Amino acid sequence: MKHKQKLVVLGALAAILVLAYLLIDVGGQWDYVLPRRGRKIMAVLLTGSAIAFSTVVFQTIINNRILTPSIIGLDSLYLLFQTAVVFVAGSETLTMMNKQLHFIINVGLMVLFASLLYKILFQRENQNIYYLLLLGIICGTFFQNVSSFMQMLIDPNEFQVVQGRMFASLSNVNGDLLWIAGAGMVVAVFYFRPYIQYLDVLSLGREQAINLGVSYDRVVKQLLVLVAILTAIATALVGPITFLGLLVANIAYRLLKTHRHIYLIPGAILISIVALVGGQLVVERVFSFTTTLSVIINFLGGIVFIYLLLKESRL
Repeated sequence: MKHKQKLVVLGALAAILVLAYLLIDVGGQWDYVLPRRGRKIMAVLLTGSAIAFSTVVFQTIINNRILTPSIIGLDSLYLLFQTAVVFVAGSETLTMMNKQLHFIINVGLMVLFASLLYKILFQRENQNIYYLLLLGIICGTFFQNVSSFMQMLIDPNEFQVVQGRMFASLSNVNGDLLWIAGAGMVVAVFYFRPYIQYLDVLSLGREQAINLGVSYDRVVKQLLVLVAILTAIATALVGPITFLGLLVANIAYRLLKTHRHIYLIPGAILISIVALVGGQLVVERVFSFTTTLSVIINFLGGIVFIYLLLKESRL
């Protein structure tokens, strides 16, 4: 089966799952059910697209199919902000804070942090990109430890509010945030669109890309900014889903069996939508909301991660 045919099949599967989610067990309450489910589907489309897109771009830049953008510490920074607000001002401040302002602050902090890391990386020429990953791991661990320390000191009742932000959820997505997130993603992708065309060349490695005339450091820096923006928007919108990008990107590599990003990126996005909608159906229809979507995704992604590690160790 050709790449375009596989994309058509994935698109049809995604459409079937979306329709099933919207129409199953409506019970005649169309005016109440469809808007609520429609917001969840919009959140799925935005989150799945942002995470899949950013992961494929990130893995292409670093030439590694195991690592994801979360390694630079954006998820840990998001959780640190939620914990710090509760620790300093109480849980009521976090729950009563203007949703749009909260979203913008979250995205701004994560993009600012990523930009500082990139500035450190690119302030010297020929700096290895793995230096960025090392800094990201160190900062992410630091943020996580500070969050854990504050969580131990706050009131157990207030900790429940923080705990609710630790896992991604599509149930309480604010409709106004969907338009802000969607507009931000569209602007970011169109602004950085001229640099996306270099992805096929970047997948060959730094030396080959430079030999083929690519301004490597400039292109990589711009693409990393795009990755940071998309990851920040997805995380601030629904919460951290650590292994989703790893899961959908590697399934796309295996299914499409190509290095051309014109197929890989749409394929990863469609797989991400299938995974999220299918996972939400399982959460609501099988587990009756007794678990969260991120738990299921991270469980499956963790299995894929272990498999990839074992596979790499045999090479």
